[in-house]
Amino acid sequence: MGGLPVILGSGAIVLLASVLAVRFSIRLGLPSLLLYLGIGVLVGQAGLGLQFEDPTITQSLGLAALVMILAEGGLSTRWSIVRPALGPGIALSIVAVAVTIVVTGAALHWLLGLDLRLALLWGAVLSSTDAAAVFSVLRSSGIGRRLSGILELESGFNDAPAFIAVVLLATGATVNWGLPLLVVYELVAGALIGFGLGWLGAQGLRRVALPATGLYPLAAVAVCVGAYAAGQLAHASGLLATYIAGVVLGNSRLPHRADTLSFAEGIGWIAQIGLFVMLGVFASPDRLPHALVPGLLAGVVVLLVARPISVVLSTVPFRLPWREQIFLSWAGLRGAVPIVLATIPLAEGLPGAQRLVDAVFVLVIVFTLVQGALLGPLARWLGLAGAAEPEEIEVDAAPLDELGAVLLQVRIQRGSRLHGVYIAELRLPSGAVVSLVVRNGKGFTPVRITRLQERDELLVVTTESARNAAERRIRAVDRAGPLAKWKGELGD
Repeated sequence: MGGLPVILGSGAIVLLASVLAVRFSIRLGLPSLLLYLGIGVLVGQAGLGLQFEDPTITQSLGLAALVMILAEGGLSTRWSIVRPALGPGIALSIVAVAVTIVVTGAALHWLLGLDLRLALLWGAVLSSTDAAAVFSVLRSSGIGRRLSGILELESGFNDAPAFIAVVLLATGATVNWGLPLLVVYELVAGALIGFGLGWLGAQGLRRVALPATGLYPLAAVAVCVGAYAAGQLAHASGLLATYIAGVVLGNSRLPHRADTLSFAEGIGWIAQIGLFVMLGVFASPDRLPHALVPGLLAGVVVLLVARPISVVLSTVPFRLPWREQIFLSWAGLRGAVPIVLATIPLAEGLPGAQRLVDAVFVLVIVFTLVQGALLGPLARWLGLAGAAEPEEIEVDAAPLDELGAVLLQVRIQRGSRLHGVYIAELRLPSGAVVSLVVRNGKGFTPVRITRLQERDELLVVTTESARNAAERRIRAVDRAGPLAKWKGELGD
């Protein structure tokens, strides 16, 4: 019992230091993962002396953290943003993995004299980009929705094929005609399992009135984690199932959606902090100087050769402008995922795996610093950074089970076309009514001639049967104004 307070207190101090580090990373324009890794190194054997060298436990905890990060990423993905980028995002997530494996493997086989299978394993480990690393530096850059959507989809989807490739290469799977079919099965089955469980979870949460608001976020995250388990048990891609389930749930107008997203965001931050600090503790600074040359060499090959080729090949059917192709090539940041993937061959006891882990650690630190620092200036130089687009209107729902009704909480964002609209012009369907407007912290009952303003919060009471129509009408007016229907905007 005496050691428990010390463990909990130390964990609390590390967590608070990591939370405060986010503020400094945003000011510096760098991904916070670097600071988390630094905290881990300071706590580890080179600093306070904490010993943690078990690759099997590191792999298991790392995958568990990735599941939570993907669940949060899926829940927070807005379909309206990623839908225009669906084609290039999926193409890039698949082609980039294949091209990175082949190009990087061939180059390192020649440059470092690695065995061909081990060289391909290096390429597979480095083939996945990291959403947390990318969006921590893009948070306020004003990049357009299509580019953000492409990067978001790529980072959400490409973990699955990269993980499959690493496992196959690390375990020495036989290469034959059935191998591509196995990979296709794992991806397709994982996507179907994720979609099915996400849809079932959304239907259940929309119809069940739970006794406490906090149970809805727990249930949503549990569905995503359950999708991972179901995918793995079906010998499919559990990582892809997790992300797809999150996307379906996050775009299903769940009850207490804002609370669910806030809870998932907190879980995602804890998973990221725990993952990066753990990897920092696991790293051995004494070995890193020996991994400097191979790590930098592998990074140069990925950044300047494999990544540009994969972007060009992926985007040929979609005719992206060359400026966007350059930006996508540079924005392929590597983060925690490659380090976690590198622990898989280490846990398998593969010869040369420790050198791979050390090289990937060096690569992530150096190239995240370089790419992260230059990403914003590159976007401005290419003319891709502009004013931030208006945020999508927030509509949160809470079921009123005994009354057979639903309470919608609407937050009018800055730039919304709802600004200046009269209550009468909303023309909500029969069964829905605006019962309260909260403006500057004060609530009042609106009348037909009340004009809405930015930052207003509305409470809309609607019957269950009129809920979907009411939400669609509110979204349509938010996007196109009171004449939305005449402009073809239906709020879908």
